[in-house]
Amino acid sequence: MAPSGLLVTGASFAAFRGMHWGLQLLPTPASAAQDRWKWQNICVSLVHSLLTGPGALLGLLLYPQMAADPIHGHPPWALVLVAVSVGYFLADGADMLQNQTLGQAWDLLCHHLAVVSCLGTSILSDHYVGFSVVSLLLELNSACLHLRKLLLLSHQAPSLAFSVASWATLATLALFRLAPLGWMSLWLLQHHHQVPPALVVLGGTGLATVGAMSISQGVRILISDVLRPRPHSSNPGHRETRVTRTCNGEPATKDGSPLGLKD
Repeated sequence: MAPSGLLVTGASFAAFRGMHWGLQLLPTPASAAQDRWKWQNICVSLVHSLLTGPGALLGLLLYPQMAADPIHGHPPWALVLVAVSVGYFLADGADMLQNQTLGQAWDLLCHHLAVVSCLGTSILSDHYVGFSVVSLLLELNSACLHLRKLLLLSHQAPSLAFSVASWATLATLALFRLAPLGWMSLWLLQHHHQVPPALVVLGGTGLATVGAMSISQGVRILISDVLRPRPHSSNPGHRETRVTRTCNGEPATKDGSPLGLKD
């Protein structure tokens, strides 16, 4: 499966880079004009999350064997889903390198490197695909995170739409980010004897890192959006958007990512 998986990864990379370039030709909302590149980048990230998150959930519902046997049990299309995600992270990394300095993007680039390493193992070995698909459930939360950030960039906080996005972000954080991370951590702990030591270390480190980032991010959103409602001035929301995009994770702020490291 490695050749076809690599082919899908390459096609995905080209498609997402095409989206990055295509959005440059389209108008940006006037309220987000000062953050034109960030708006475009997050729009592409939202497309990725809407493709892979629901795809992973539907796949696990239709083929629960992927969760029962995360190492060997998977249909061919599951590998395609993982390869699409790897192509996106490569394309997003290239977009950040083109538009940001290493000082601005190093945290997300490290996250992307970890994700590509973990998911790439599934593609090259045709194993652990079920485990990778479970990790893609995090993209359901990432979709809400991206939508919330787009609303912040367009100065729509506070508003009904922003409140709905905030509560959806917190709900999916618990259901589709922390719960899958807990399941993956428990599975890795119980089945570590079936996994090469190097992959145990890689997976365990990634899960611990994204878990800590996810909890921290959830607390920040709970405090800023719920416990301390935003003033009607657009500046605070705009400042937070900058912080979240830089620190996140997508690793904890941008996109939720497959091994959970992003968003």
